[in-house]
Amino acid sequence: MLAPRLLVPIFLFSIAEAVEETVDVGYSVYKGQALPNGVSQWLGIRYAAPPLGQLRFAPPQDPPHTEGVQDATQHGKYCLGTGRSPTDTDTSEDCLFLDVQAPTSATAGSKLPVFLYIQGGGFSLNSNPNTNASGLIVNSGHGIVVVSLNYRVGPYGFMTDSDKILPNNGLRDQRKVLEWVQRHIVQFGGDPSHVTLGGSSAGAASVTFHLAANNGTDHGFFHAAIAESPSFASTLTVTQSQYMYTQFATRVGCVGRDNLACMRNKTAVELQTSNFNIPLPGASKPPNYMWLPVLDREFVQDFSYRVFQKGNFVKVPTIYGDDNNGGTKFAPKDTATLQQSNNYVLDQYPDLTLNMLGQINEMYPNPNNSCPAIGCYWRHASNVYQEARYMCPGMYVSSVVTKYGQNAWVYRWNVEDPDQMASGLGVPHTVELAALWGADYFPDPPASYRSGQINANASSAMQHYWLNFIKYYNPNGRPVDSTSNYTKWEAWADNAQSRLTFQTGGLTEMIPVDSGLKRRCEFWSTNGIALTM
Repeated sequence: MLAPRLLVPIFLFSIAEAVEETVDVGYSVYKGQALPNGVSQWLGIRYAAPPLGQLRFAPPQDPPHTEGVQDATQHGKYCLGTGRSPTDTDTSEDCLFLDVQAPTSATAGSKLPVFLYIQGGGFSLNSNPNTNASGLIVNSGHGIVVVSLNYRVGPYGFMTDSDKILPNNGLRDQRKVLEWVQRHIVQFGGDPSHVTLGGSSAGAASVTFHLAANNGTDHGFFHAAIAESPSFASTLTVTQSQYMYTQFATRVGCVGRDNLACMRNKTAVELQTSNFNIPLPGASKPPNYMWLPVLDREFVQDFSYRVFQKGNFVKVPTIYGDDNNGGTKFAPKDTATLQQSNNYVLDQYPDLTLNMLGQINEMYPNPNNSCPAIGCYWRHASNVYQEARYMCPGMYVSSVVTKYGQNAWVYRWNVEDPDQMASGLGVPHTVELAALWGADYFPDPPASYRSGQINANASSAMQHYWLNFIKYYNPNGRPVDSTSNYTKWEAWADNAQSRLTFQTGGLTEMIPVDSGLKRRCEFWSTNGIALTM
């Protein structure tokens, strides 16, 4: 593969026309800063009222009006996470902030494409806060605007009951940002009619939920979608999730008639002390992630497999994809027997039947021949989890998007970092984020992704396709650039399922999906509704 080339800027402006560092968004005036690399940023913009007091566990409300100029040069604190220290000073319950990064040369009339990115964290934490999109913007030829956000997670964003708390407030926080972009992004040089919604892991699951929100009602919030390692988990109804509310209220000492008022009067430290996972109904151990969107028959109308099966989603071009070893971060490394592996999978999907588990064991032979030994079934459990939760759902959604007349592109990230390979992780969940944002802009990237190392070109390759998609809704550009040194990314087709595979060293190639993976994914899509996925 030849050296990467920068994409040609699609807008050029004089500095005299540039957006001012001080921007009035109606309810507040924010002063950001211009960086030496030609990128300006406004950090810690409040997009909703602080979710405190009576607004704890409530839908997001409009941000308050403020007097004077608000400093927008520091990130806002990110949201309290399940299982995290009650005294973590980087987090706060007052966390509903977003960041905007844009070319310094942009004007309010630039109408630049917008990339609205939702971070992951299993709906239990904000796992990638303080996104730095400077490298992506520079490599776009200073031709895009990027928005990133915090949203409530754990019980603060996803606890509900049958009466007092509206479900899925964490998703409603995200919806608030989608609405904010439509109202205000033009003042930062962005085009509200050209928005690509993206996310990773739970952020990619969020993208999928927004595609299907309110039975696929298209509010014009976004016009293309990117989902990196989208997660399909067990989805409970509001009634089924009541036990989480009851257990949490009991742990924090709020029983009796006024239990919600009691919880709203507790300090965040008191709540955090009791903020940990418990088993799902029918499971023996807590799942990797417990606080998840629930089936409320309003925002989340149906199980994801069924809502897409029915065609009840926003029809836009999509990119979906996953990492080669997306389960290794999650399955217990000490898994030593087939029974332990089955129990782990059952704890994540308690509706699995004994017959289904038997079929799973037939489809997923143990790749480790060192048994009996501690950890010899780690990869067995990992392989089942990765395909059930991430890889197969993404391929299924892509097939349905194609069926309903939109182009879909599917990728596989197989860029091997020597340290991760030596540790046994392989190519783990969401490792491509370091390539998306660039190793110089991402906290603690794999060493091989840094400049001058073996996988440095992987970032150039990924950014090439992602920027084309953000600009043109086509990862190959518009029209397809026949002079490009990059592999042409063929759109997904059910009769010829092929994925763009990112390989070690930044190489790319189209590789057909093998028959074994097709068969396993057919099992998950066939049984997905029964498993409440």
